[in-house]
Amino acid sequence: MVRNRMQNPFFDLEAVDPDSGRVNAIIDTPKGSRNKFQYDEKLGIFKLGGPLPVGAVFPFDFGYVPSTRGGDGDPLDILVLMDDPAFPGCLVPAKLIGVIEADQTEDQVTTRNDRLIAVAVDSRNYSHVRFLGDLNSNLVHEIERFFISYNETKRKQFQVLGRFGPDRATAVIENAMKEFRRFHRRQAKTHKPKR
Repeated sequence: MVRNRMQNPFFDLEAVDPDSGRVNAIIDTPKGSRNKFQYDEKLGIFKLGGPLPVGAVFPFDFGYVPSTRGGDGDPLDILVLMDDPAFPGCLVPAKLIGVIEADQTEDQVTTRNDRLIAVAVDSRNYSHVRFLGDLNSNLVHEIERFFISYNETKRKQFQVLGRFGPDRATAVIENAMKEFRRFHRRQAKTHKPKR
């Protein structure tokens, strides 16, 4: 079934708001949730991706950046620091503070799977944070450990390559936007109707 663009509000949403320059983060899993949710493009709805082990929860709101395509073929992942949890499907304007670059290995296949880190534009508690380095280093380490252990439960290996600031995070988004456009141009050529 081919979905009508009007039925999918996320289809034409840009990665970065052209007026404000802020990143558009779509939350799929709220802070404190043991359940991982994910957006299903074919169905046009959010669905349950599976639970985390007992005692494990998402440390902050987790989601994706629309109109991007990362090394794993999915939209870029983003962790958003904000005052209270949002809900699946919530659009959160965010400012980038950095990126945790990482490789993810599954079934002996390794792909790039970075984690953008951002702060909600309207956050009161994190309004002072401009760079990943502004956060307590223990907190950043715990975020990395969360992603490592989360992937282990799915029989995947998550290897952190490095922590970088907002300039590098912006470059990651720009590259992923280009890859998104290239991918959809190839798809359009492949699915051209025959005359």
